[in-house]
Amino acid sequence: MKQTPLSIRPFIGAKNFNLSSRFYQDIGFQEIILSPGFSLFKWGELGFYLQDAYVKDWVDNTMIFFEVEHAEQTWNELMALELTKKYKDVKLTPIRVEAWGQECFLHDPAGNLLHFGEFF
Repeated sequence: MKQTPLSIRPFIGAKNFNLSSRFYQDIGFQEIILSPGFSLFKWGELGFYLQDAYVKDWVDNTMIFFEVEHAEQTWNELMALELTKKYKDVKLTPIRVEAWGQECFLHDPAGNLLHFGEFF
């Protein structure tokens, strides 16, 4: 291909669109409503589409990796938000150190898995 890519924006599903929308806003994403039940969520130059669609097998196998400068700082910021108290099905997994770097994990209200990782 001869085109220059400008962004990559995966599509993810939501079991409860309004709940997932609040969740992503709580962790710092900006919502841009595109149509009812379909929004772009941006974090700096990164983004993804959230849609009011839920297929368990699809959502249970969805993962998004966000490269961050400091995994430990990201972990501390996520912990301070008390997301597991605010959202019933949200899971936060502490930093894991691997040969390539370190990362922590966050399951959103629908079950999508977010990785926040820092490369060594």
